[in-house]
Amino acid sequence: MIQSYFSPGNDILDAITEQLRLCTNSLDICVFTLSDDRILDAIVACYRDGITIRVLSDNDKQYDRGSDIQTLCDAGVDVRVDISDAHMHHKFMVVDEQIVVTGSYNWTRSAATRNAENIVIIDDPSTADSFLAEYERLWLEAEPV
Repeated sequence: MIQSYFSPGNDILDAITEQLRLCTNSLDICVFTLSDDRILDAIVACYRDGITIRVLSDNDKQYDRGSDIQTLCDAGVDVRVDISDAHMHHKFMVVDEQIVVTGSYNWTRSAATRNAENIVIIDDPSTADSFLAEYERLWLEAEPV
């Protein structure tokens, strides 16, 4: 099954937070930037519920005003940043090694309120495997925050 969502508006935010709420085992999050506290709160809630979480982000974005990367680290979430000169510009999450959430949507408030953005949610283990392979490659090349 594939579902599509668009912004501005809360449709994408609601879809992402719903996937976080439905997660039962693992989250592999690979996002260029994360500064929407509503998503941060949902991720931290998953962590407190015992979900295994890894977050990978762009090293240049971790110090941006409003960045939630350090807050995730402080909460105990396993976070790494890329160390390349180029941007790690992905925006995807793999839920329970089966569901992929991906698209242009930056995980920021302006993406919900002002920008024309999109995500698709793909419930397919084969697609999830492809995204997890890319995630593992990037994870091994990244450094802990």
